[in-house]
Amino acid sequence: MEYDFAKRTDKMNGTATREIFKLLSRPEIISFAGGLPASEALPQKEIAEIAASLLNGKDAMRILQYGTTEGFKDFRETLADYVKDVGIEGIDIENILVVSGGQDGIDLMCKSFLDPHDKVLVEDPTYLAVLQILNSYEAEAIGVKSEKDGLDLDDLEEKIRKHRPKMLYVVPNFSNPTGKTYSEKKRKAIAEITARHGVMVLEDDPYGKLRFEGESVKSLKSFDCAGNVVYLTSFSKTVSPGLRTGVAVGEKQVIRKMTVGKQGTDLHVSNLSQLIINEYIKKYLETNVERSLSLYKMRRDAMLGAIDKFMPSFEHTVPQGGLFVFGRLPGGLDAEKLLPKAVERNVAYIQGNVFYADGSGRDTVRLNYSNASPNDIERGIKALGALIDEQLRL
Repeated sequence: MEYDFAKRTDKMNGTATREIFKLLSRPEIISFAGGLPASEALPQKEIAEIAASLLNGKDAMRILQYGTTEGFKDFRETLADYVKDVGIEGIDIENILVVSGGQDGIDLMCKSFLDPHDKVLVEDPTYLAVLQILNSYEAEAIGVKSEKDGLDLDDLEEKIRKHRPKMLYVVPNFSNPTGKTYSEKKRKAIAEITARHGVMVLEDDPYGKLRFEGESVKSLKSFDCAGNVVYLTSFSKTVSPGLRTGVAVGEKQVIRKMTVGKQGTDLHVSNLSQLIINEYIKKYLETNVERSLSLYKMRRDAMLGAIDKFMPSFEHTVPQGGLFVFGRLPGGLDAEKLLPKAVERNVAYIQGNVFYADGSGRDTVRLNYSNASPNDIERGIKALGALIDEQLRL
């Protein structure tokens, strides 16, 4: 049969990370491609204990029934207190929607605000799944130049005036893919500029608690005086990606619209996941995250040391937290064309062009350090460095 798919699916495609996960079934592959938290940091014992207690306790029938789309009231009360750590004050549970991981929150924002051909500003480079989601809503992503401490504010204002975008998407803490962090000055300025022009902002913060160096910075949402910023975080990197649980925080009218959108998709987040995370936050989160930070710092240091040793001409970021190093290959090498040769040597990464709104950045790569041992990091970077040297000699 010849299928008559909707025209909006023409631009829909699988993300590079999901495609490359197929390689991970090969045990010999050293993967710097994914964004997985360290397996050692996944709290299997604690979650098993909490799940057993919940399913054998007074909440068992509530867990097994349908739940409210907004999320459990007691969980949202916990979340209202949780986001105070990033400077978000003066909210109640009606400002909060529990979402099925960060990408659900992104999708619901797009569903709530975007019409076909609407413009959305993103940092160049940005989280590649956002570009995929924008394509599915027939919106146009436009890249904004990036500096060491965040967006180029002149370029942001110029592109707002030129394109009249509906929304700006940013990842201010340990950005995916670059690992960079926005300064407080930039966050305040972005809040002011977007409020003045009436542009919605989606602030995505999945990595904020994974800081192992430097001082924490308040959320962009904390500087929101116009109600145009929605703050989004998830527990995929701090607890478990498999539990698919996150939170969106915004003005009540916006959260209500997102809630209605979620009702038409999946009704609500898993009840069991919500209550597991609720108990985990109260009992274990801060202690276990603190323990995992030393692991991530050790692996970041291993990668930076291996890069200095085996890839000294690779210009790269030096993140103070999060999961990624981003850099530029020497000699204008094409990262996408180089990838199959790297895989032949049992090393995988993500080519940088998939993170750019216009597909540029062909000589850039994203390297993930969180899910490989220091020994594997050294072996993988050594193999990649040898390949780069060979290609430069051709």
